Amino acid sequence: MILYTTMPQEFIFPTEAETFTKQQTVTYQGVSLIVEQTDSQNVQVVRILSSDPQHYLDERICPGAKISCASITGMSAN
Repeated sequence: MILYTTMPQEFIFPTEAETFTKQQTVTYQGVSLIVEQTDSQNVQVVRILSSDPQHYLDERICPGAKISCASITGMSAN
C-alpha cells in the first residue's frame, strides 16, 4: 500500500504513549532537556528545549549524549 499525503508521518502512525512515560524534563547547566533513563547512574538526551542556537552546537547536550544523574537538577516526570 502506498499512501500519498501531505500529513506528517507522526499524525498517521502515532508513537505509543509508553515511549513518553520514560522521558523526564531536567535542567543541565542551565539548559532544559528531555532525557530518558539509560541505567541507574546515567540519562540520555532525547531533545533540547531551548531557543538559543548555541545550545544546539554544544556536544555535551546533543541528542544521544549521555549525562550523569549526579550533575542534573530538576528530575521531574514529564
